[in-house]
Amino acid sequence: MSITHQADPVKRARLRWRGRRGLLENDLLLTRFLDKHEETLTDEEVEAFSILMELPDNDLLNLLLARNEPDGEVDTPQVRALLSRLRAI
Repeated sequence: MSITHQADPVKRARLRWRGRRGLLENDLLLTRFLDKHEETLTDEEVEAFSILMELPDNDLLNLLLARNEPDGEVDTPQVRALLSRLRAI
């Protein structure tokens, strides 16, 4: 049985580290979101967050600002749900 995100402080620190981005705008949005919601994220939401963190900075910013919608492999119900939460910040 694997340890969940919430039960493992190393996984939580890794999530916050992955949220650090090259664009200041992304950093601000992601840090604000994690400050508010990190302790309550489900493992499914953490997986969606990880998917988003694989995107180039400009693509991520366009998703966060609702300039674009997810497509391809990123277009999953979990990612869309997390984007809704991220955009509400």
